[in-house]
Amino acid sequence: MSRRILPILISLAGACLIGLLIYGVSAQSASRTLDEAVARKQWPVAPEATRSLPALGDRAHSSLATLRGKVVVLNFWASWCEPCQVEAPLLEHAQSQLQHHDATVLGVTYLDASPDSEGFVRRYHLTYPNLRDNDGAFAHSYGTDQLPESFIIDRQGRIVELRRGEIDRSFLNHALALAESS
Repeated sequence: MSRRILPILISLAGACLIGLLIYGVSAQSASRTLDEAVARKQWPVAPEATRSLPALGDRAHSSLATLRGKVVVLNFWASWCEPCQVEAPLLEHAQSQLQHHDATVLGVTYLDASPDSEGFVRRYHLTYPNLRDNDGAFAHSYGTDQLPESFIIDRQGRIVELRRGEIDRSFLNHALALAESS
């Protein structure tokens, strides 16, 4: 009897170890390398700037690199995200100010269905460009795993400020001040 139970117990233990390994890999927290560099005022280069992403509601593709030379407020959002709904009007208002200083907001949808994203853009009358991160790789290169998350990128393509969570007027004022001064 014990000869039959031992292989079963070994198999169960092995399965449990494999399950724990899979859980550990999938539950890893997002990288905060960018946060640490910005806190040290090292201004890291925006990752994956040349990655081509589809434009929302369009077959065209674009990248962050096409905005090089502009101050950019990069905002990761989704239509189902309640804080994203709160900050959308703030971002649209900031866009109207930023565009006068050769700067822009760039929205990137994350884990959102295209029709829902397109409805969000219409509902909040968003005029700034929005791209789709279909596989999440672009967002993950920024350490994004929750929404909303926003980054201020200077004219040289470096991240100078970031916010994990909902932004406020002071965050956008920093972007506007940077756009006006550079």
